[in-house]
Formats: sequence, structure tokens, C-alpha cells
Amino acid sequence: MSIAQSAAKAMLSDALLQDSSGINRINHLELELPLDKVIKFVSVGLPLMLVCMAFAREISLGPQISCFPPSNFTIKQAGYVDTYCWDSLMHHEFDRDGNFEERSLWVHKMFPYSLLAMATLMYLPALIWRQLVMPTLGSDLLFIIEELDKSYNRSIRMAQSILDMRQNTKNPLTFQAELQRAKKKRYFEYPLLERYMQCKQNSYFLVSMLFLRGFLLLTFMSAACLYLAYFHLSAFLQDEFSCFVRTGMLRDQNWVPELVQCKMIGQLVFQVISVANGAIYVLLAPIVLFSLIRLFVWDTTFISVYDVLPALDLINRHKLGCPLNDLNVLLLFLRANVAHLKSYGKVRALCSLAPPQVGNGAVSVVSQPKKKKKSFCITINCSG
Repeated sequence: MSIAQSAAKAMLSDALLQDSSGINRINHLELELPLDKVIKFVSVGLPLMLVCMAFAREISLGPQISCFPPSNFTIKQAGYVDTYCWDSLMHHEFDRDGNFEERSLWVHKMFPYSLLAMATLMYLPALIWRQLVMPTLGSDLLFIIEELDKSYNRSIRMAQSILDMRQNTKNPLTFQAELQRAKKKRYFEYPLLERYMQCKQNSYFLVSMLFLRGFLLLTFMSAACLYLAYFHLSAFLQDEFSCFVRTGMLRDQNWVPELVQCKMIGQLVFQVISVANGAIYVLLAPIVLFSLIRLFVWDTTFISVYDVLPALDLINRHKLGCPLNDLNVLLLFLRANVAHLKSYGKVRALCSLAPPQVGNGAVSVVSQPKKKKKSFCITINCSG
């Protein structure tokens, strides 16, 4: 055996991937797209951060109002008025006919809890995705990743077999005939992976769940923005109210006034929190729409790299048709999990080193005369 042939065998042997445990891989798979993660963290984390600010202010300052009792009230009586008016939070007034009316201002007190409810609603789509989709998606990705790595290993072993057969065959015509027969018998193809991905092209579970997640997010963000707008229009326009304090034991005390004027001292903070939350949700809406619109376009850049492997044509062989199917979703997740594909870097190296003149997707053994001796070079062409 010549030095060149030994070097070629050693290079092919070194190119083989080591087997790895599928359990370790599935624990580290990315089962959420990067853009969806950003949307989840912002839509859920922002209300939680703001509600912490609101609760911290309420705990540190106590009642968020300041009332103006009569001058004959003691300090304890003034504190009682502040506490009572904050607990009741009712605005009392007389209409044009002199009738006594009251209006609840509890929206101010419930505002931090409404932010907490917003965060819970925003997390609901991610929770549905985690419980219903992630187990199936993880198994699908693990199978495809392992099959892609195995197909790369099979290609390397096939190249070793071709090299050995070319070395042991004295007649080049016999070798070419055997190679052509192997192509006709489809010995180079990988029907399991191709059929599995073709089956996913006719499945719509993953894409429907992505649309459901986006629809719920848009619905909840729209509802949150409408609530915040209503909060501004109905509550933030009034930062002062009249509190009726002649109740209970003070009902018959004539020296106690009926109404005490109070002012919301935390109004500005609530306004800033409300505007910030609504503005972020408005900015997030186009991002959510973009995450849904991209499902209408095939993303084949990543998987087309594997067309360099002999007869492994996962995309170009079949007409792709409408991209709204699970195959397109899996291609997006494969791109996000490229770090778990050991073969990807090696296949990209083959793509960059493959000579462009060789036919697409074919393995050829080229005989190169040099000083009356022959050396053999296995070339694999890359498409895309």
C-alpha cells in the first residue's frame, strides 16, 4: 500500500464521528427558537419587574394617598383617615340635583395585581408549548440529529469501501461498472431519514402550535394594552377624590366632617409603569408577527449543506410546496441546535473544499497520473 493510500485511509478514519449518548443530547437541546425566547422573557419579565417596583413602593411608603383632615384632628386621627380612605378608596360627591354619589377607585389598588395577572397570561403560551410540544419536538430533533450524524459516518465508511475496492480492482472498467450498479440499486441513499422528513412535510402539529402561541400572545398583549389605556382614561385623569369618613362610631359626631379631600401620591409612578408596559407590548407585536410570517418561507440554507453527502438529498429531490408544515419548523429548530450536530462543521468543510466541476451529490474516484504512478482522490461536491 502506498503512502498516499495509507494517508487517505487515516484521514477518513479520523473523520468518523464518535458515538454519543442520546440522553445527554436531549437534555441540552434548544426546544424554543431564540426569537420566541426573547419574546417570552420580555413579555413575562417586564410586568414582573414593574410589579416588584409597585409593591416595593407600597411596602416602603404605606398608603399611597395623602388626606387633608381638619386642623382639630390629632396625629393618630389623621393617620386613621389616611388608612381608612386608602382601604375604602371610594370617591364621594354630590351631583347637580344634590344627590350623594360614590365611585370606586379600586383600580389604583389593583394595578400591581393586574400586572401580575398580565405576566401570568403572557407565560401561558410558553407553558402550553412546554407541556404539549416540547416532548414530541425533542424526540423529533434527537432522531434527525442522530440520523444526520450517522449518514455522515456512513458516507465516510462508504468512501473507505470505494477506496479499498478501487485499490483491489485491477480493471478500472470493472470498478466503474460496480459503482454504477451500486448507484442504480440505491445503495448510497438513506431512505429512513428522507421518508421521515417527507412524512413531517405532511404533518401540521408543530406549525399549528406555533401559530396558537403567537395568536395567544397577540391577543393577550392587545388586551393588556386596552386595559392600560382604560386605566389611563378612567383613573389617571383623577388624582384627587373626596373620602366619606363619617361612618361607624363617627356617624353621629357632628364635629367630624362628612368628606375629606385626599390625593394620590403614587399617581406618577403608576403612570410611568403603565406607559412603559404598554409601549413595550406595542413594540413586541411586530416581532411576534415576524415570528409567524417567517413560517411562510422555507429555510433550507442549513439542511442544504448536507446535500454534499452522496445521494442524501433531503430537500431538492421533492417539491417542497407550501412551507406551512412541521418540516419547515424542524428546519428552524435544527438551525437553532447546530451546536449539537457534530457532523455539521465537517460537512461544511467538505463543502468549502469540494471542487465545483464534479457533479452534484456524487462520489467519484479520480485517477490522477503522476510520474507513471496513480494516486486516488475522493471528491464530493457541495450544492448551496
